[in-house]
Amino acid sequence: MATPLVLVNRHGPVAVVTLNRPDKHNAMSLAMKDAITETLAELDADPNVRVIVLTGAGDRSFVAGADIAEFQDRTPVEQLRMYREGTVYDAVDRVAKPLIARIDGYCFGGGLELAMACDVRIASERSLFSQAEINIGIIPGGGGSQRLPRLVGLGMALKLTLTGERIEAQEALRIGLVDEVVPHPHLDRRVEEVANRIASKSAVVARVAKAAVKAAARLPMDQGVRYEQMLFALVFSSEDKEEGVRAFLEKREPRWKDR
Repeated sequence: MATPLVLVNRHGPVAVVTLNRPDKHNAMSLAMKDAITETLAELDADPNVRVIVLTGAGDRSFVAGADIAEFQDRTPVEQLRMYREGTVYDAVDRVAKPLIARIDGYCFGGGLELAMACDVRIASERSLFSQAEINIGIIPGGGGSQRLPRLVGLGMALKLTLTGERIEAQEALRIGLVDEVVPHPHLDRRVEEVANRIASKSAVVARVAKAAVKAAARLPMDQGVRYEQMLFALVFSSEDKEEGVRAFLEKREPRWKDR
């Protein structure tokens, strides 16, 4: 049997999705992108999963980009057709549950775009980052030109995109490209800590909170505030809001019902 392109391991309420082409630095082929899309949709619909972690197999790469061999001879019409059918980056962006990128090693090109589409990025100190497309005569095509400026600012995004240079993990942390950098031996433990902390909250409220924060990248301030207000009022209809307030007043831990 063929080696699966995506592996799923469950640790209680946390599902770890591993992209499994370590011999190719987990470069995303079209088949792998389809597998990621299908896997994330299944986990997002699974009531037993509260948090998803996305990572790469092996000890060298998160994802070193798309499978460049598949770019050869692809026409503009074919590329536009693929966009109309939806991309793996759209699939990541659609996930309603909290999604953590566990980054260890190379995180280049489409791999960086994949990480940026996640909600939280935790990297080992030995990771390297690059918006590398210009080095092979193309531009970012998975949302990098839009997500990168929102994370690091316009000037830094232009510098990284136009030079294609690699930056180390501490520099990625300094500019806001990742949210945490930890020593490599501590990476799994730290990702597990963050994932379990998120999983300990109300799942329904976590999804609403994620939707509210992500709207900041899409809406003007006044519209974003109104959207937040609508969602804030909406959670007042949840049983978990009642339980959370009651638990606070009774000085005990809440017992979430996820409703």
